Amino acid sequence: MVPKRSFDEIPPFGGGRRLLIADDDAAIRLLLVAFLRRYDFRLRQARDGQEALDEMRAGNADLVIMDLAMPNVSGWEVLRIRKQDLSLLHIPVIVMTAVNMTQATADVAGKSVSALLGKPFDLDVLLAAVRTSLDVEGVPAPLAA
Repeated sequence: MVPKRSFDEIPPFGGGRRLLIADDDAAIRLLLVAFLRRYDFRLRQARDGQEALDEMRAGNADLVIMDLAMPNVSGWEVLRIRKQDLSLLHIPVIVMTAVNMTQATADVAGKSVSALLGKPFDLDVLLAAVRTSLDVEGVPAPLAA
C-alpha cells in the first residue's frame, strides 16, 4: 500500500497562474497568500467585489477565490455580473462562505461556481479545489510573467 502524501509534500504546480483572493477579511487574505505562494501561484488581493471585478477585467486572474459577504459590491453581485459578462465567465470562481452551506449550495446553483467551501475551511481542501478548478476549466498558464 502506498502511503498517503500530504499537500505539503507536493511540489509547486501553479506554473505562475494568477489567483485572485477576494475577501474583506485581511487575515483570511494573508493566510491564503502565505499558503498558496508555496505552490508557485502569482497572487493578487481584493478587499471587496468591485476590486475583484476590476482585477478580473484587467486580466489579472486565472481563478478567483471569493467570499460572498463583502462590503460595497458583494460576492453575490460579482457572480451576477460575471454571469452576464462573457469576458469574465471563463474565469473559474471558488466561493468561500460562512453562511449555511445548504442554503449557499442552492443559492450558487447555476452561477458557474467551480467549488463552494464553508468557513472555516481546510487548506488542503482549498488547494484540491484550486487544482481541480484550473484543470477542469482548462485555464492556460500565462505565456510570460
